[in-house]
Amino acid sequence: MVYEIAQIDIRPGTHADFEAGVQRCAPLFQRAKGCQAMQLQRSVEQPDHYFLVVTWDTVEDHMVHFRESADFQTWRAEVGPYFASPPQVQHTTVALTGF
Repeated sequence: MVYEIAQIDIRPGTHADFEAGVQRCAPLFQRAKGCQAMQLQRSVEQPDHYFLVVTWDTVEDHMVHFRESADFQTWRAEVGPYFASPPQVQHTTVALTGF
């Protein structure tokens, strides 16, 4: 299992529209091959800064199956207009669980 963590900075004043767009796009992730979960987190200290955390079976499920799909194009068309800059994306795995 891998986690896609996308750091997304949005244009000020677009929070409600951005979050609504992410909500509308949730089914795109739900039906994507290898997608297990999706969560959008908003920074408390920097309210224009979000983290999209998506759980995938493999990096390939994200980078090939989803990123090369029509659903990804729909996702970007829906939420891309709110981006202040391109998202920064990393893939992580759990190294240690403390609880």
